Formats: sequence, structure tokens, C-alpha cells
Amino acid sequence: MASRKRLDSKPSAPHLQSGINAEQLACEHLQASGLQLLCRNYRLKTGEIDLIMLDGHTIVFVEVRYRKSNRYGGALHSIDPRKQARIIRTAQHYLQYRAPDAQARFDVVAVEGDNHPHWIRNAFELG
Repeated sequence: MASRKRLDSKPSAPHLQSGINAEQLACEHLQASGLQLLCRNYRLKTGEIDLIMLDGHTIVFVEVRYRKSNRYGGALHSIDPRKQARIIRTAQHYLQYRAPDAQARFDVVAVEGDNHPHWIRNAFELG
């Protein structure tokens, strides 16, 4: 019988734990700035959104990127047009079924080796 990984188990790979830590750091930073957490890790076949937050009346879809260093362009440069398209498709689904009339924006929180979150509002557009 094939073994199944428990859904509530913590990842064992250090790079996965670094990503989880970066998401937590980003979430705390955004909450300290007045945003309200609606959802973490919203997943569909089309993609995943790390954090969905509320900023006033605007739903904010947040991509959190962690890179140990900026040697290969850093965290911000790792969000290429293909990744943006996946996030947008997933966000459209969320909006369609949960908040069809809401305003939305896409933010990025980049965390690099210094573990300081760099928050970029309106990092890319819906369409």
C-alpha cells in the first residue's frame, strides 16, 4: 500500500520551511499595516495564492516570494509573466465565487536573505 503524507504534517525540506516562514513574516507585516487576513494558500488546479487579504474594501491577492539571496535576480524577478497569469486565473475564480463585485489588486511581498519583507503594492494588473 502506498504511504500517504499527512495533510497537517510540517514539511521536512528546509527550503519549504523557509517559504512557510516567509509567508508568516509577510502576513504579520501586512496585518501590522492594517490589512485583514481572509485566506491562506488558496489552491486550484490553475495555481495558488499565498495570502488573500482585505485592505479597506479592496481584496488583495498577495504573492510571497522568498530567496536566500538575490544572486539570480532575487525574489521579485522570480514572478515572471507565466506565474502572474496563474495567479490572475486563480484570483478570478476566487472573485467570481466569493466576491464578484469587489475591487482587487495584486501585491508582492519579497523576502530575501535579510528576512525583511519588501512590500510592493499593485505589483501587476488583472488583465
